[in-house]
Amino acid sequence: MGGLIRTGLQYCGEGKGRGERMDTVFLVKVLGALFAIMNPFVNLPVFLGLTEGMDTQTQRRNAMRVVVYSAVMCAVAAVAGQRILGFFGVSIDDFRVAGGLVVGMIAFGLLNGTNSSAHHGTPEEQREQAGLPQVAFYPMTFPMLVGPGTITTLVVFLGQAQGTGQHLAFAVALAAVLATLGIVFWFGATLGHYLSATLRVIMGRLMGMILLAIAVGMVATGLKALLPGLG
Repeated sequence: MGGLIRTGLQYCGEGKGRGERMDTVFLVKVLGALFAIMNPFVNLPVFLGLTEGMDTQTQRRNAMRVVVYSAVMCAVAAVAGQRILGFFGVSIDDFRVAGGLVVGMIAFGLLNGTNSSAHHGTPEEQREQAGLPQVAFYPMTFPMLVGPGTITTLVVFLGQAQGTGQHLAFAVALAAVLATLGIVFWFGATLGHYLSATLRVIMGRLMGMILLAIAVGMVATGLKALLPGLG
């Protein structure tokens, strides 16, 4: 354990080689993208609505289940995503363009104050989900937190990560978002009283702009690779 900690410290700031330092620029990019699309504060009212009527202890158990399920799904998507794409003959640049369009749809939904059906499900699906006794995995984890947009973001950023520094940055960004998700949902009942509708709207619009910019970058990068003449 001590050796692992020393190695982590070396990666974060004491390494002299280029590949030994955590890439802070890449960290900010991944953190911004994942936080925008999994935003715990924007999704908190949904979680509180799905767990309405539960006592605090049960609500917190569901919050921890959401974090665990989200971590497992994110890990599977990140590790197996490119292999699955390869099985179907889809390149990372093909997926980058398609995924950028999906992320863009979600971003437009945030900007317009509406939920994208690709991320939150259709109205019919939402009505069916409302009556489910177990909400931690479906629909809270999937598709609301780890839906097509999140999976796309994970696969694309991990696909472009190079060297130990960027892989470490990817892992730290994902862990930070999951930790924030757990804290916000754990104290959800308390935070819900202070998170006004106006604040949620402002945060949703801001995250929508960030997410749209990320989506444009995904599509542009993918098109440049697929159509070199555009570069």
